[in-house]
Amino acid sequence: MTGVEQVGGRAAHASPGSPGSPAGRAAGPVAQSVPTVPTVPEQSRGEHTHSEPPAPRVALRGTVERSSVRGQVLDGLRAALLSGELAPGEVYSAPALGERFGVSATPVREAMQQLAREGAVEVVPNRGFRVTARTARELSELAEVRALVEVPVVSRLARTVAPARWSGLRPAALETLAAARAGDIARYADADRAFHRAVLGLSGNEQLVRVADDLRRRVVWAGVDLVGDAAQHVALLDALESHDLAAVSLTLAAHYGPHPTTI
Repeated sequence: MTGVEQVGGRAAHASPGSPGSPAGRAAGPVAQSVPTVPTVPEQSRGEHTHSEPPAPRVALRGTVERSSVRGQVLDGLRAALLSGELAPGEVYSAPALGERFGVSATPVREAMQQLAREGAVEVVPNRGFRVTARTARELSELAEVRALVEVPVVSRLARTVAPARWSGLRPAALETLAAARAGDIARYADADRAFHRAVLGLSGNEQLVRVADDLRRRVVWAGVDLVGDAAQHVALLDALESHDLAAVSLTLAAHYGPHPTTI
C-alpha cells in the first residue's frame, strides 16, 4: 500500500514479555491512505481505557457508516493483522481498539469474536484478545487442506470449462500481480481470495467456495514471495485458456505445494 494515515486514539494492554513485533513481518509499505473516520457514539458503559499504554496504530480502510460499523472494523482488524500492526502474542482490549477506530467497544468485540472463530486471535478472559502465533506445522497443515479442497476441483474444471470462460478471470489475476508489486499485503490477501473464489465459482458449488474462502482467510502472508505467488495465478490462467492440461498440473503443484494432481 502507499502512505499511511492512522486513526488516532489510545489502545490496548500487551501481555508482559510479549514480542514487540512479529518475526515474519513483511518489508515495505503495508497500508493505504485512509479518509477521516467519523466517530460513532459510545454504546458501551463502564469500560475505561485512560490508563492503557499506546498500542500499534490501526487504520480503518474506508469510511465507517453506522449500518456497517462491524464489517468496517473487521476489515480494519484483518488488515492490521496481515501487516503485523497487531503482533502475534500480544493482547489487545476491545475498548482500547475501539478508541482507535472511533467506535464503541461493542463492534470491535464482535469483530474479534469472528476472528477468534477463524483462528486469528484467541479470547483472554477479562483482558481481551491475543493474536495467534501460528507454528510452521500449522501453516503446512493448512496448505495441505487447501490443496485437498481446491486442486481436484480446478483439475476437473480444466477438463470441462470452455477456454473462453477463463479469459474473464484475467482482471482478477492481474489485480493480485499489481497488489504484489506494490507490496500491499492486505490488498494482496483480498485479491488472492477474490481470484480463487472466481476460479472455484465456476464449479457452481457455493458451499465449496465458502469453505475454501474461510481456509484462505487463515493464510499468513508474512515472508511469502507475493510476486511469485501472483505470477502463478497468471500462469495458471494461461494454461487453462490454452487447455494445456500438463501445464495446469505443473502450475497447481507449484502453487499449492508438493501435493499430487492428476488431470
